[in-house]
Amino acid sequence: MATLQATARRRHRRLVRHTLDLKLSPYAYIAPFFLLFCAFGVFPLIFTAWVSLHEWTLTSDVHTFIGAENFTTLLGDGYFWNATFNTFSIGIISTVPQLVLAIWLAHLLNRPLRAQTFFRITLLVPNVTSVVAVVVIFSQLFGRDYGLINWMLSWFGIDGVAWAEGTATSHVAISAMIMWRWTGYNALIFLAAMQAVPKELYEAATLDGASNLTQLRKITIPMIKPTIVFVVTVSTIGAMQILAEPLLFGAGSGAGGITSGGPDHQFQTLALYVYDLGFNKFDFGYASAASWVMFLFVVLAAGVNYLLTRRMGGAFK
Repeated sequence: MATLQATARRRHRRLVRHTLDLKLSPYAYIAPFFLLFCAFGVFPLIFTAWVSLHEWTLTSDVHTFIGAENFTTLLGDGYFWNATFNTFSIGIISTVPQLVLAIWLAHLLNRPLRAQTFFRITLLVPNVTSVVAVVVIFSQLFGRDYGLINWMLSWFGIDGVAWAEGTATSHVAISAMIMWRWTGYNALIFLAAMQAVPKELYEAATLDGASNLTQLRKITIPMIKPTIVFVVTVSTIGAMQILAEPLLFGAGSGAGGITSGGPDHQFQTLALYVYDLGFNKFDFGYASAASWVMFLFVVLAAGVNYLLTRRMGGAFK
């Protein structure tokens, strides 16, 4: 009798452990991510919101509560709106051509080619290159007096362009750096999605006489639309947070004002503007307010891009 009771207790304990394992294990597996996300994502976001409501500077231990005054001042700050314009301008110039070129490269690499692995690996080389090295090299390429770009333009009778001194020219130069770094990376993401498209669709389209461009428009793009939505959203978020390229471009080109984005703030982005407020002027309250407005801009831009991409996807069907 005692043996049967002991056996029943052991079975009950095993059943309880099995039930707990089934119900609690999934939460235990994902817990590390959410713990880290709360520690390094949610908490800084909430704390930044609290700091933005205070007059908070590094030079004083007194943090006076001022409510929404930082936000009110920010909305009337011309430098903030200039940084906003620069961010959207550089983001559009760099993201749109980058994604179009990435889809086209992926489409070419999705076809039978010799040394496919070599070409696919080569696409990742710009992305793994140090951003400092990239900006230093591109700063020399876009140099006013001895830059390779101006030397090539001189073949067509165009005088040397001061790339870092103008608004449009500096945006083009910085966008070129971003495109060079991220086009191959995005092309590999598109290529991975294209690999899942049934080959029979391309074979049937080829028999019907469809060109490569037609196959890309009518088959590839509609079939990888979820991936396009993902890449566009992620690229938009990244474009709204551009920091390293304009920061280092200002230092490498000698345009003056490393964190100011040139003498006239012509390529100062929102991230660079926040960096300047926080770590040059030590005005953490004002910088926190700018960070929160920047966060809202990122969410808004990502949402608009998501909706537009989903609507435009139907145009290729």
